[in-house]
Amino acid sequence: MARNSAEEIYHRPLRRLLLAIVCVVLVALTLLWRIDNPRAERVRAAVVDRVVPGFEWALAPVTWIGRLIEDFEGYARVYEQNQDLRRELRQTQAWREAAIQLEQENARLLDLLNVKLSPDLTYVTGVVLTDSGSPFRRSVLLNIGAEDGIQDGWAAMDGLGLVGRIAGVGASTSRVILLTDGNSRIPVTIQPSGKRAILAGDTTVAPALEFVENPDDVRAGDRIVTSGDGGVFPPDLLVGQVVRTVDGRLRVRPAAEMGRLEFLRVLRTREQGEITSSGELLLPRAAEVQGPPPPPGEGG
Repeated sequence: MARNSAEEIYHRPLRRLLLAIVCVVLVALTLLWRIDNPRAERVRAAVVDRVVPGFEWALAPVTWIGRLIEDFEGYARVYEQNQDLRRELRQTQAWREAAIQLEQENARLLDLLNVKLSPDLTYVTGVVLTDSGSPFRRSVLLNIGAEDGIQDGWAAMDGLGLVGRIAGVGASTSRVILLTDGNSRIPVTIQPSGKRAILAGDTTVAPALEFVENPDDVRAGDRIVTSGDGGVFPPDLLVGQVVRTVDGRLRVRPAAEMGRLEFLRVLRTREQGEITSSGELLLPRAAEVQGPPPPPGEGG
């Protein structure tokens, strides 16, 4: 303890002396650098020439730190620019997706407008509001209904082929039962053979062909169109193409994009008039009823 106290007694004045000398030197340097005359300038130049070259090793960390700060600021600017570019890229991708959707929508609308229909058929175009399908039922809802003249049983098509039929009409909405619904049964014709069949929905993407005469004569890729039998649908509406499964069954790949229904056109089908009389064309002519005239010279 006594030794430590003696050391502090001698070291404390020494530290104070060194601190005083450093303060005096700093004050002198400050005054030297503040004096504005030629002699002071020569002294400052001489001090710099003698001191600065020897302190390059001491200035190296300072220089390195300065460059590191500049590099960090440059990195920060590059990072901000990168973030700006990322935001612009996301916006561009969003606009690109919107442009693609608008292009597809425009193509479908143009397709709907340019499809050649029978002169006897007109149509009303509606927007698909929602898909109310389920594993056991396939249907969609349209934004057109009785106010637009829609009636039950009318055919619904997209820009390519038959989609289904109207089965339920409200004031401003209507329901379309799709070809793939389990309750859908449509009489069709297989082209080019002309064979008749029934397209039966079974909730799969490819409805089955049933009651086909000589199924071996039907080839994959044959066109399927509506036959018009029973007055359910107008004839010659495109339905799809024949596909043959691995088990040999005949199915139909719909021409309509059943998974992406956005716009449908509902065909106005003319009601068939009831036959109330046989008509004049069906009546036998009077000459045929009375028989041929008698030869000359006979008769009274």
